[in-house]
Amino acid sequence: MNDLIRIPCVLMRGGTSKGPFFLASDLPSEPRQRDQILLSVMGSGDPLQIDGIGGGNPVTSKVAIVGPATVSGADVDYLFAQVRTDQQMVDTSPNCGNMLAAVGPFAIEAGLVKVTGPATRVRIHNVNTGKLIEAEVPTPEGQVAYLGDASIDGVPGHAAPIALTFMDAAGARTGRLFPTGQPRETIDGIEVTCIDCAMPMMILEATAVGANGYETATELNANSALLERLEKLRLQAGQRMGMGDVRAQVAPKPVLISKPKAGGDLNVRYFMPHQCHPSLATTGAVGIATACISDNTVASRLIGGRKPPVVLVLEHPSGRLEVKLDSRDGKTVAGILRTARRLFEGQVFAKPIAQMVCAA
Repeated sequence: MNDLIRIPCVLMRGGTSKGPFFLASDLPSEPRQRDQILLSVMGSGDPLQIDGIGGGNPVTSKVAIVGPATVSGADVDYLFAQVRTDQQMVDTSPNCGNMLAAVGPFAIEAGLVKVTGPATRVRIHNVNTGKLIEAEVPTPEGQVAYLGDASIDGVPGHAAPIALTFMDAAGARTGRLFPTGQPRETIDGIEVTCIDCAMPMMILEATAVGANGYETATELNANSALLERLEKLRLQAGQRMGMGDVRAQVAPKPVLISKPKAGGDLNVRYFMPHQCHPSLATTGAVGIATACISDNTVASRLIGGRKPPVVLVLEHPSGRLEVKLDSRDGKTVAGILRTARRLFEGQVFAKPIAQMVCAA
């Protein structure tokens, strides 16, 4: 017995991200109270998140909240929360496709979705964007399988494959694929594409800001001048995209692109937004690939015209990621292979909300 709040929790890896998964019924429904709990659980306000279970990095400071579906055509609701490490800030405006990979397995094991055969399809309503994503989860012998032969760059070893299909990711945040009304424009003398597909992004060639595009994530994160310039461009892109002042938001995400060097179609460096991703966000991959098949974008002009059905290979700091694009009923459908793993389950402890409010 102690004076902290106990909350049932499962820590999971989803794709190349990791974080706690909660049932929506186990957290406050009021957003401010919910966010205070998440900040306490993750230990935010300290770069190391030493007083919580966050990993001190944007890819390990993520939260998934899952519950019964509230819309027709879906099995579950999934709310994603990006929890800042160094600041006490929670952003629920974007989706996270890597964490999404673990939503299906979590939902099945939580009893929200019944196993239907050797593979179980879970239809996920992303509350952040209102979009539907289908996850095909291996369920041989009536249970979730985490062990398998699939591998993804950015995660060591092998695991069971989880196929994600983004049914119609365009306009996830703003309602339009190109929120500014044009596929390519100039901000401070630099050509960019402002696109909203699975994730709002600002795409530009790496050479336009003095990079070559092949730097490691560590090298880019140490380049303070580059990070400052990208942030200035990002803030203007956010205004143009109708997102307002985005200083307290993680979107739009800056993306540097360059020609491939390892047999892929495009080389990318994806920012979150103030650090370079060690690999590549799943939602980012969907949006970048969509830019590649859209006329007159910075990406399509760099790689040449591509049209669905097509598989595009995106090179990133940890390897490569394949995106399969197709057209269904006039809409672009994107498929990506991910893996996931359940890491621990039990209870996590949070400080009482009243105490956190007083401390703030």
